[in-house]
Amino acid sequence: MSAPEIRRVPAGVNPSDAGRHSAGPAGAEGAGPQRIAAAFGKPGRRAALMPYLMGGFPDLGRSLAIGEAYADGGADLVELGVPYSDPLADGPVIQAAGTRALRSGATLDGVLGVCEALAPRLPVVLMVYANVVYARGVQAFAAALRDAGACGLIVPDLPLEEAPDVLEACDGAGLALVPLVAPTSPDERMSRIGARARGFLYTVSVTGTTGERVALEDAFGAIVARAKAHTTVPVALGFGIATPKQARAAADAGADGVIVGSRLVRAAAEHADDPAPAVRELVAALAAGLDA
Repeated sequence: MSAPEIRRVPAGVNPSDAGRHSAGPAGAEGAGPQRIAAAFGKPGRRAALMPYLMGGFPDLGRSLAIGEAYADGGADLVELGVPYSDPLADGPVIQAAGTRALRSGATLDGVLGVCEALAPRLPVVLMVYANVVYARGVQAFAAALRDAGACGLIVPDLPLEEAPDVLEACDGAGLALVPLVAPTSPDERMSRIGARARGFLYTVSVTGTTGERVALEDAFGAIVARAKAHTTVPVALGFGIATPKQARAAADAGADGVIVGSRLVRAAAEHADDPAPAVRELVAALAAGLDA
């Protein structure tokens, strides 16, 4: 097996800024779960806002600019996606962004450079498919995330039964392994998943892949209530949320956090030459919808 690629901070990143942050397990305020918890408990915010960012889209430099615009617009955390050739949970907008990122030369190490640059500003939770984790090695992958300043990890195709070694590695590195539950999850299974959740419980609002939806609000209450009954960590609602009205409806339904993906990725694609202003405006509107 060849040695892992050495991570490089992408063009446009100030290395001195990127190195200021440490999210190792030694300090309580630096550990991933604690930093995530603080993001979910900000005064004046009814629910934490967590926009999704496809790392390397349209390229590494502009994806970093998008992440900075998220922070400027009022995001509380960011979900940073690693592009992958077989993204089972992603809808067409995010799939297209991942394809373009791969064609632009994005790698795991390049995306970790984006993470390292964003981590001083807001908690970063990496979203990646299981093959990427296992290709690097579970312990080495967790160490790389820790060294990049990440606070947590989402692996959407990692089932409960196969998660213990990844959970152990994340716990050892001071990272939150964030699991997913869906409306189709039986109560017994949801309880087992919720008991192992770190940071927050990613709660899927609808069945199917990511993507913008209409008339979702009536479904929010039931799935949020079920998720909250089966865990002690915050519940963040995602998949299909695209507008300030939908974000506020998720908060009204009791969600502790709101995850918005496809709408923001679509805006970045529509303004690919200079995506930051457009996504900053959208994030600011979503944040205003979640203000108390």
